[in-house]
Amino acid sequence: MNFVSAHYALFFCAIFVAFWALRSRHVERTVLLVLASAWFYTRFDYGPRHPRIGWLYLAVLFCSAAIDFGLSRAIHEADTSPRALSDAEWGTRRRKRLLLISIVYNLGVLAWFKYTNFGIDTARHLLGALGVHVSPRTLSIVLPIGISFFTFETMSYTIDVYRRELVPPRGKGAFLEYLLFISFFPHLVAGPIIRPKDMLPQLRRDPVFDEGRASEGMFLIATGLLKKVVIADYLALNHVDRVFDRPEWFSAPENLAAVYGYALQIYCDFSGYTDIAIGSALLLGYVLPKNFDSPYKSRSLQEFWHRWHISLSSWLRDYLYIPLGGSKGPAWKTYRNLMITMLLGGLWHGASWNFVVWGALHGAALAFTRMWQRRAGASDPPVRDPRAEVLKGVLTFHYVCLAWIFFRADGFARARMMIRQIFLGGWHVANLSRGVALVIALGFVSHLLPDDLYQRARRGFSSLPAPAQGGVLFLVALLVKKVASAGVAPFVYFQF
Repeated sequence: MNFVSAHYALFFCAIFVAFWALRSRHVERTVLLVLASAWFYTRFDYGPRHPRIGWLYLAVLFCSAAIDFGLSRAIHEADTSPRALSDAEWGTRRRKRLLLISIVYNLGVLAWFKYTNFGIDTARHLLGALGVHVSPRTLSIVLPIGISFFTFETMSYTIDVYRRELVPPRGKGAFLEYLLFISFFPHLVAGPIIRPKDMLPQLRRDPVFDEGRASEGMFLIATGLLKKVVIADYLALNHVDRVFDRPEWFSAPENLAAVYGYALQIYCDFSGYTDIAIGSALLLGYVLPKNFDSPYKSRSLQEFWHRWHISLSSWLRDYLYIPLGGSKGPAWKTYRNLMITMLLGGLWHGASWNFVVWGALHGAALAFTRMWQRRAGASDPPVRDPRAEVLKGVLTFHYVCLAWIFFRADGFARARMMIRQIFLGGWHVANLSRGVALVIALGFVSHLLPDDLYQRARRGFSSLPAPAQGGVLFLVALLVKKVASAGVAPFVYFQF
């Protein structure tokens, strides 16, 4: 099941009615959402060879939640145990060991499912380079959907307890609330990555239906559907996929249009999914964090990562970059920390050297930006030249697009071929349809419009009577159905 389907619409309507009927009954309401989330998770299609594997992966999810919940309790209690009160060093060692168990377990599970075959293949190539030939062999491992997201969420809970930023709740319903925090279906399979301190307090309170939030939720669902199907899927199915599959068959402008199209596709696909997720949660009375903020308006890579996949970039900052030392110490350590963070961020996206290169490109650019800021004196208020700001925006966007080539291409050979074609290919545009060019143009124009126009549209929608809002959402659904008649592309970030 995915958000762009009639099944999800029917599923959500049923949950919406049942949820608000139980709004004052905390345990029953929580059980309803946990069961609904479990059913939602098992509905994803892993192919005919794995018809029931969703239930196995649901067990993986629940097992991770149970282990980290128990370890977090033990970490918290290590400070107050009789022995810890008399021997502080013993308590500190115990807390560190328990945290290490959590980290090793979670990263071990993630590594097994996501990186085992990558490691086998890499080792085979290294042995081949040394003259030792090993026959190609991979294990039949199917990646659980959303594992990278829920692994980071459950790890953040344990780490926050270790840092004494969070106190594990007690009571009969505490684990059930925690399980819902991890498995809540709007953000379960593709984020945004939720922090426990933001979500758990909401789950403990009885929800209050707010018409303003509900209107905003419907508006986000409508815009998310338009982004996903009308822009992202249209570009993927009508131009981007075929060019990235065979870049040598297409001219320079056609390859360049595919790169621009992919930049728009991945943004509209992921931010569209996030809009639907946040909108669905708002209709149930819960607030999920903002995950995108017009990233292609950025004038530096640093700003880009404040606007793109905000929940991931902030997670990497708080749980990886700062623990490594952040910006403290000598300049070279800052650059090292940025490179390590972005390399691991690239590897988080997938088991491929292409993602490592993508992360390296961003890490190198962030390190260069930080070096430039230090030499130019970033503490002084800059004098902004409008023309220079536009130039910085254009350069940043094209650097992001260069990195997207390695992110999307199926191997280095395809990436190199696409870059070669962009500079050395012919100039015909026979394979670039007017529809694709128009969607790319409209997509970027709408993306670059002032934020005030978006807010005015949202307020205008919210001011409509409820039946009119429902009518608008119904018209959007009809448009989506018509555009999606040629097929719906899977959400890009489901693979991560």
